[in-house]
Amino acid sequence: MKQKGNKGLGILFIIGAALCFAGMNLFVNKAGELPLMQKVFFRNALTAVVVFIVLCFQKPHFRIANRQCILWHLLRSGLGLLGVILNFYAIDHIGSISDASILNKLSPFFAILFSVLLLREKPKIPELIFVLVAFAGAVCVVNPRFDMSVLPALSGLASGACAGFAYTCVRILGLKGERGIMTVFFFAIFSTVVTLPFVIAGYVPMTGEQWMWLLLAGAAATGGQFCITAAYRRAPAKEIAVFDYMQVFFAAILGYFFLGQLPEVLSFVGYAVIIAAAVGQWAYHMYRARRQTPSAAVGDAPSEPDGAKPPEPPVPALPPPDEKKEE
Repeated sequence: MKQKGNKGLGILFIIGAALCFAGMNLFVNKAGELPLMQKVFFRNALTAVVVFIVLCFQKPHFRIANRQCILWHLLRSGLGLLGVILNFYAIDHIGSISDASILNKLSPFFAILFSVLLLREKPKIPELIFVLVAFAGAVCVVNPRFDMSVLPALSGLASGACAGFAYTCVRILGLKGERGIMTVFFFAIFSTVVTLPFVIAGYVPMTGEQWMWLLLAGAAATGGQFCITAAYRRAPAKEIAVFDYMQVFFAAILGYFFLGQLPEVLSFVGYAVIIAAAVGQWAYHMYRARRQTPSAAVGDAPSEPDGAKPPEPPVPALPPPDEKKEE
C-alpha cells in the first residue's frame, strides 16, 4: 500500500512540474520583446539563488562528488543552456507555446540515441520503433517548409536534442555518485555566469510588468525543478515519466486563453503521434518490468533527475525532463 501511495504522490508531483514548466513558457512569452539572453538569465538566476539557500542547509553543502564529475557537469550545463536558449527562441517565435513544448519533449527519445553513444547501451527494437514514430510526429509539428518560417520549429526540435544529451549526462553523473541538487545548482550557476556578460552588454530596461513576468518564469522553473525531483524520489522514471507530457496539454490551454494561440490541425496530429509513442514506450517498459524476477524488481530503485542515482535497467528508461529542463 505504501508503494502505491508513493507512486500516486509521484504522479501528482510530476503533473505539478508539467504545470510549472507550461507556466514558465507562458511567462517567457508574456515578457514580450526582450533580448533572448536577458530572459534566459532571469530564468536561471532565481533558480541559482533558491538552490544556493537550500544547499547552505545541507551537508556536504557545495561539494562535487569527485573530479570525474566536473567534465560531465560542464557538458551537461553547456548543452543544457543551449537547449534553454533554443527553447526560449522557439517559445517567442513559433506561434504556439504548445508546439514549443511538444518539440522539447522529444528529449527522452533523443536521450535513447545518445545513451547508445555515451553509455554503450543497446536499445531494443520496440524502443527504436517508438523513436521513429515520435520523430514522425515531430515532422507534423515542424511542418517543413523551404523558407525561414520553419526556423523556430527547427529551434524547438534542436532544443529537444540538447536536452536529451543533457539528460544522458545527468544519468552519468548519477552513476558517478553526484547529488541531484548539486547538478541543478551547477547548471543554474553556469547558465547565470555565461549569460551575465550578454545581459550587461545589451541590457534593455524593463517595465514593472516585464519584471513580474520574468520573475514568475524563474519561480515556475524553480518550482518545476523541485516538483520533478520530488516525483522521481517516489517512483521509478519508467512508471511516471509519461505523465510529464501533460505539459503539452497545459501549454495548449494556457496559450489559448492567455495568448489567443490555436495550433494548426497538423500540429495536433503531431501531438497525438508523439504522445502515443511516449505511452507506447511507457507500456513497453512496464511490460518488461513485470517479466523481471522478483529479486530484480526489488533492486530497481527510483531514479532522480539532475544527477541523483538512477536505476540501471537493461534498456534505457525515459529520463525526466530538464528545465526544462529544461530544463
